[in-house]
Amino acid sequence: MALTKFRKVIMALFTVRVELREAEREDYAVLHEEMALRGFGDTITGSSGSTYQLPDAEYNYEGKATRAEVLAMAKAAAEETGVEYAVFVTEAAGRTWFNLRPA
Repeated sequence: MALTKFRKVIMALFTVRVELREAEREDYAVLHEEMALRGFGDTITGSSGSTYQLPDAEYNYEGKATRAEVLAMAKAAAEETGVEYAVFVTEAAGRTWFNLRPA
């Protein structure tokens, strides 16, 4: 009888901040749409099951990806705005927040 090894697939959690420099409100609308197309959300769900709105231009990503892959996806989304941008990606071992608005 052959033994089969099972590997647990773990979904990583990322928080991504995108800053558009010298941007108009419409630029952020484009960013939001492009981020959503790539699987990024602007809400976070707590252990109680309640969902909260992240601060402006902050995104949540859950998936089987590396930080570099998440950065590349966020950069591709920001590039679509046509303005200069900066992206900051963190991979979370856990997250805690205060006073976020319910989504």
